[in-house]
Order: sequence, then C-alpha cells, then structure tokens
Amino acid sequence: MKTQTTETNSCGRDIPPSTLLRWCKFNLVGGIGIGVQFAALFLVKGVMHFNYLAATAISVEATVVHNFVWHEQFTWVDRTMPDRTKSGCNQPRWRRSLPRLLRFNLTNGAVSILGNLALMKVMVGQAHVNYLLANAIAITLCSLANFLVSETWVFEKSSSEKHPVILSGAERFMK
Repeated sequence: MKTQTTETNSCGRDIPPSTLLRWCKFNLVGGIGIGVQFAALFLVKGVMHFNYLAATAISVEATVVHNFVWHEQFTWVDRTMPDRTKSGCNQPRWRRSLPRLLRFNLTNGAVSILGNLALMKVMVGQAHVNYLLANAIAITLCSLANFLVSETWVFEKSSSEKHPVILSGAERFMK
C-alpha cells in the first residue's frame, strides 16, 4: 500500500502534510488501534481469563505494532519512503523500518503500556471503574504525548524539512 500524502509546489518540490492533517491521520490510525486494543483486551481478559494487567499489556503491545505499521505507511509516509538520491535506498524496507519500530516501541510503547498500566491500576484496582471504560480513558490520556514523540523523534523530519531555506540556498549555489 503506497499512499502519496504530499503535494508538489511550483518548483516541483514535495510539500509535506500540515501538522493538523498529520494529527488527523494519527487519530484515525489511533481510532482503529482502539478497536484493536479493545478486541485484544476482551479476548485476552474476557475469553482467555488473563489478569487484567497482563491482558492490558498484551493488548497495548498488539496495538503499538498495529499502529506503527499504519503510521509508517499512512501518517508519516512522506518521511519513510526512501530518498533515491541517498545511499542505502536499496536496503530492504524492513531494515529501514527496524530502527523506527524500536524507537516507536520505546516511546509510544512505553507511554502506552506504562501509562495504561498505571491508569488501569488506579481506575480499576482502586476506584473499581469498569475495565473497558478505564481503558478508554487511559488511551485518551496517552494519545497526545505519543503524537508529539512520533512527530519529533520516531518519524523525525529529514534535514531538508528542518532547514528548507538553508538547503534551498545551497542547492542553488551547487547548480
């Protein structure tokens, strides 16, 4: 699945999506991920009778991997497609994706798992809130932090996106 998410300006340069558009895509993927997490939580806790904390950790990890795949292919596709002018563009896709997956798991995974576990422990274990309602609240509270970390580190901008004026001037000089 290759989704083109950039527009081209009059000079033939790609214009990355706005932060608002990316935020909307992030939330669309996250919304689908919520379905994945609820289904996994119901399966692991409700059907397989795991402890609610173990079931939460398993369902969050399943969702983290699901969301990563969609974010790489949809939300941040403009930052994950290889630049054919640089070396390493002939690497297998998984080799280029693996460092991002590790960063995504360390950040979004940690925020999601630790945040969900801590919030579930308080809401379910102490306040006796229904585990599915508590799960919805925990997901909502972790979402903003995950977007900010993904935008700034996991799927970081290329140097040409960070410093377009400097590189544009350098490119003119080299022509």
